[in-house]
Amino acid sequence: MANSPQARKRARQNDKRRAHNAGLRSLVRTKIKQVLASVNSGDANASQDALKQAVPVIDKMVSKGIIAKNKAARHKSRLNAKVKALAAG
Repeated sequence: MANSPQARKRARQNDKRRAHNAGLRSLVRTKIKQVLASVNSGDANASQDALKQAVPVIDKMVSKGIIAKNKAARHKSRLNAKVKALAAG
C-alpha cells in the first residue's frame, strides 16, 4: 500500500485512469460488435453505416493510446473485408 501522500495520490489517479480507459476499450469492442452484427444480419447498408461509425472511434482510441496502432489496423482491415464481401454478394 502507498504510504507517502504522493504515492497515495498516484494510486488514486491510476484507479481513475484505469476505469476511464476500461470504458473506452469497451466502447471500441461495442462498435466492432455492432459492425459484426449488421454483417451477420446480411444488411449491406447497415453494415456500411456501422463501419463508418466504428472506424473513427477505433482511430481515436489509437491516438489516445488505448489500443495499439497495428491492432486497430487489423480490426479495421477485417471489418472492411467483411463489409465489402457482403456488398459484393
